[in-house]
Amino acid sequence: MSTLTESHPESEKLNNSDANGAGALVEWFRASTQYINAHRGKTFVVALSGEALASEHLGNLVSDLTLLHSLGVKLILVHGARPQIDTAFKAAKLPVEFHKGMRVTDPNSLAIITGVVGAESIRLEALFSAGASSASAAPLASGGESLSLSRGNFITAMPIGVHGGVDFHHTGRVRRVKADAIAKRLEERTVVLQSNLGYSLTGEVFNLTVEEVATEMAIALKADKLIFLVPQEGVCDDQGELVASLNPASATIAAERHAASDIDAEKALGTALRASIKANAAGVNRAHLIGYKSNGALIRELFTRQGAGTLISDDSLDTLRQATIDDVSAILSLIRPLEADGTLVERSRERLETEIENFKVIELEGAIIACAALYRTSESLSEIACIATHPNYRRHGLGARLLQSLTAEAKALGIEKVFVLTTVTAHWFIGHGFAEGSLDDLPEQRQALYNLQRKSKIFLKGV
Repeated sequence: MSTLTESHPESEKLNNSDANGAGALVEWFRASTQYINAHRGKTFVVALSGEALASEHLGNLVSDLTLLHSLGVKLILVHGARPQIDTAFKAAKLPVEFHKGMRVTDPNSLAIITGVVGAESIRLEALFSAGASSASAAPLASGGESLSLSRGNFITAMPIGVHGGVDFHHTGRVRRVKADAIAKRLEERTVVLQSNLGYSLTGEVFNLTVEEVATEMAIALKADKLIFLVPQEGVCDDQGELVASLNPASATIAAERHAASDIDAEKALGTALRASIKANAAGVNRAHLIGYKSNGALIRELFTRQGAGTLISDDSLDTLRQATIDDVSAILSLIRPLEADGTLVERSRERLETEIENFKVIELEGAIIACAALYRTSESLSEIACIATHPNYRRHGLGARLLQSLTAEAKALGIEKVFVLTTVTAHWFIGHGFAEGSLDDLPEQRQALYNLQRKSKIFLKGV
């Protein structure tokens, strides 16, 4: 039974707002599916600095890392405790000795360091056992089972020794990573937790850096990603804008700049960059620097096209390939806005499915971010059509890459000229060597299909 009620404009606004918000969430969730599938079963090594552990944002990080585990990601968490150790030294009124930026760990220092690091490991275990550190964050579980963590003797260490007349005592470096033991834990759906402490073959304890431990573990496990959670958003350019990706050469320049800074957070970023470069050179093709202070940055970097950090990789970050029937939905999502504003002629799903062999796409980590098509209209002439790029990736040269690829394909087919029809991008095509033509330049069959109402301009180019 229904009743009639008075309509309240303010209530309608709120309802519309809620609906819009829910719609945005649904669209994000749909778009994230490709990333969820891409990351499932992959191995990620995540470095949690002592600063991240001391941050008020740790609860959000724990929730997000637990979410990754629930989605099937194999996680190795490596944590440090630099600020916590410094605080303990100050309380004990012990001097803090560094040489060339590295802590000297004498026997008295080691006793404090092991106590602090052990306490941080236990605290992390407790947080993950609860699923989150705040009452508002619901615990997450994988497959209905509670998340379990495993700590073990996974790192064999060795002493740094004496350098420049300074004995570093129990400051060490990684000698070996017990990759098989770690892999076994990961296969058991266990999150591996590793501190910055390692043990020698003679049973001694050594103080290591979290960056080295994370890097060596990523290399030994052939990890798919190495992630450093840093105070900044990532690497920024001279104008303060976040740099989404860097190749190793550019990352090296950035690392030198940050390492030379007098600001501790900047130096830490330089250290993380150097570790990322080392990992990349050893076969870890994806290293991310992501800000731990930005709520949800880890999820946004891994599950959205926009990202939220800086990726260091020597791979070509995107792939230009032949489209398949599985790409139809993604292509439609690219071209629909351009069809709506009149830039492109509308194509039905059915038509696109029958013409999919004419399309090429550019794919970035499982997402289709650009497309274009080549249609042969005569023995000597082909049409290039439907060039579309996702708004977040425009001005990256993707359209030009597709244009060049399709032009080369036309040449290989023995085509003499390619043409385009456009209403709003004439100057772009002129800039790529096209010259304006007329309807008479097209084959009769194509002339018959010309839409006189659109008044598209015709441009041609020899191949």
